[in-house]
Amino acid sequence: MTTNSSVSEIINAEVLQKGTEYTISYLSTDSRTIVSGRETLFFTLVTKSNNGHNYIRNAYDKGVRSFVISDSTKRFEKYTDATFLLVNNTLEAFHKLATSRRDKFKGNVIGITGSNGKTIVKEWLSELLVDDYKIIRSPKSYNSQIGVPHSVWLLDNEADMAFLEAGISQPGEMVNLERIIRPRYGIITNIGEAHQSNFQSVEQKVEEKLKLFKNSEVIIYRKDYPSIDSAIQKMVEENGIVPISWSMMDETSDLFIYFVQKIPEGCGIIGQVKEKQYAISIPFSDDASVENAITCLAALIAIGKDQDQILERFSTLQPIAMRMEILQGINQCILINDSYNSDLNSLSIALDTLDQQASEDFMPKALILSDIYYSSKSDDELYAEVAQLVKLRAIERFIGIGPNLKQKSHLFANNARFFSSTADFLAKFPSLGLNNEVILLKGARDFHFDQIASMLQDKAHETMLEIDMTAMVKNLNYFKSKLNPETKIMAMVKAFSYGSGMSEIARLLEFHQVNYLAVAIADEGVALRKAGITLPIVVMNPEEHSFDMMFEHLLEPNIYSKRLLDQFLTSAQRNALCNFPIHIKIDTGMKRLGFESDEELHYLLEKVKRGNVLHIKSVFTHLSSSDNPEEDNFTQLQFHRFEKMAKIIQDNTEHHVLKHVLNSAGIERFPNNQYDMVRLGIGLYGISSTAPDAVKNVGTLKTTISQIREVPKGETIGYGRACVAKSDILVATLPIGYADGFNRRLSKGKGKVWINGKLAPVVGNICMDMCMVDITGIEASEGDRVIVFGKEHPATEMAKALDTIPYEVFTSISQRVKRVYFQE
Repeated sequence: MTTNSSVSEIINAEVLQKGTEYTISYLSTDSRTIVSGRETLFFTLVTKSNNGHNYIRNAYDKGVRSFVISDSTKRFEKYTDATFLLVNNTLEAFHKLATSRRDKFKGNVIGITGSNGKTIVKEWLSELLVDDYKIIRSPKSYNSQIGVPHSVWLLDNEADMAFLEAGISQPGEMVNLERIIRPRYGIITNIGEAHQSNFQSVEQKVEEKLKLFKNSEVIIYRKDYPSIDSAIQKMVEENGIVPISWSMMDETSDLFIYFVQKIPEGCGIIGQVKEKQYAISIPFSDDASVENAITCLAALIAIGKDQDQILERFSTLQPIAMRMEILQGINQCILINDSYNSDLNSLSIALDTLDQQASEDFMPKALILSDIYYSSKSDDELYAEVAQLVKLRAIERFIGIGPNLKQKSHLFANNARFFSSTADFLAKFPSLGLNNEVILLKGARDFHFDQIASMLQDKAHETMLEIDMTAMVKNLNYFKSKLNPETKIMAMVKAFSYGSGMSEIARLLEFHQVNYLAVAIADEGVALRKAGITLPIVVMNPEEHSFDMMFEHLLEPNIYSKRLLDQFLTSAQRNALCNFPIHIKIDTGMKRLGFESDEELHYLLEKVKRGNVLHIKSVFTHLSSSDNPEEDNFTQLQFHRFEKMAKIIQDNTEHHVLKHVLNSAGIERFPNNQYDMVRLGIGLYGISSTAPDAVKNVGTLKTTISQIREVPKGETIGYGRACVAKSDILVATLPIGYADGFNRRLSKGKGKVWINGKLAPVVGNICMDMCMVDITGIEASEGDRVIVFGKEHPATEMAKALDTIPYEVFTSISQRVKRVYFQE
């Protein structure tokens, strides 16, 4: 049992303040995801862009009474019943505590690293062994300096073995993770380009990753990668580690794969270890799945778990959904589809997303859960924990599916519903009355929850815009890393969040603690309030007819002229308002909107001072050319003009007035002009003016091939017979047109789409709902996916073809195009 007192000894902490003694069951580094506060130990991690000490109050309010801190200057007297443990470095203390948990674990630990395939290998090995052994594995991709300690904390001596991932992004990180994981067996999958920019060479990256196995007994790897093979041979000489290699080319490898036959339904694989032959079949035929399956086979051989009944399970391996989808559901519901597996740890993580989408209880929360397979606990212990989670997370509707859950129904609230199978649930589905709820779907693969997801999902046409929420958070953190810790962020979610969907993006940004949101018009702000968003919201283009709506929903206007000021002030006085927040726009060179002269500012200040009706919250301006180095002299002139005019406002105002100028490009290029706040817009969506490789693609516009036809030489294609086939060609029709946002100016070869690894040009004129593309030379079938823009074919390329900017491409996507949100 771990308590406050035992923790202080393990991490060598000074007990700065002693409160009530509690048993520690959970570790937290994020105050937003705390569930059982009294049993939680909160580590106040300090990073370049954030400081965990700032969230002590949040954690305390959620019931936490045990804290590990590194800043003794903070005042803790008001938290009289809490324990504060002082250390020099909270991350190191976090690692120490996890290491102590690893010390007590008696089972085998298998560490997995590599550039690609880590999570799939981990999940497949767990799936292959779970019927015969008690398995613990890292939740999803918990493989970082913070994720690994969380994973190791889950170790339980009831388990036979643990599969733990480790990932690094720069030199020096793996040494820390090795101390925590200390794997007996090691697996390295492969080496790719991920995070390559922080390493001098592929060889350096391989060397760093292999440090995870410096004290391991056995390492499993593919011999066909020369950089990995040579580095491991060096380890064999220096450390005496036993290498277990597999290869498709080198017969001297321990496992030589000499037969791979791919068919549409899957793949047959035969290999040999000395005199023993191994034959497996998998229901996949892509190269990555074949490689991952063979790595799993080599691992099973290495750890002595290669019995026939285990190998037979390769044929029933399931695809690993590496992402959680957030979809529009039926009856005004939001559907969170995380149904690729069901275990207690991933359930807790998925419930964080449920809380985020429910937006502080604005929408009721529902959980549809199957029996849980991956657990070392007894059914009584396991489902008692599930019932406690349901209670702590305030789940209004719980639906359990499976014989085990049904047998333990007495552990749950009286209004919970239980079904023996998915078919039983589907038969009774119409009577459940799901309506205006956020529904988390979490099920083991055997329960085929895809059938439930299909029934719950609001149907739309085959063209969709996928929004990668994980990528957006990474982009947010990239721009945060450029800011001083005290600099606030206003996130721009106007124009339907640049076409990405407003309320879903706003919920994500609120969860990740941006300080302000900005919309274009009041209607957008009202929609966010109705979706439960509580952050301050600025309306950049307020209109007189919407003032009462803004007062009702606490939407703060951008005041940019004397006329608008007079209109808003009159309306505010009529509503008997006091100190209603406003934001002042200054024109420093855009010649678009804003106060421009000292005389106008004095008029503003005189009006605001009368009667305390309005309260100036911030003053700002808009840079015209922040992304263009050739205009830097003009940008500096804008800064100078802004500072002069902002000083007039501040000198005539008793409270501090926030100042903000920088947009996304400005954040990257002008670090000395952050002032109090920045406005982050297009950068959130993966557009960078200085470091395009540092940000991630967020939006992917996809469609499908509706029909393929051969067009003979001389035949014409599309409206107006705008295209004449100069030779026999193959044409695919796609269900996307200018009504979806695929601009008609991309007709006749100007636009291209990505199909099965190749670009296909548009032929003829783009229609309202369809277009045609030339797929001559491309292997494609009807129903295949098509990328209109995304990682493979960036929106910037489409913008260049249109002689415009990515903003226009994003915001042109019609709202009839379904938005699908997912998280890794």
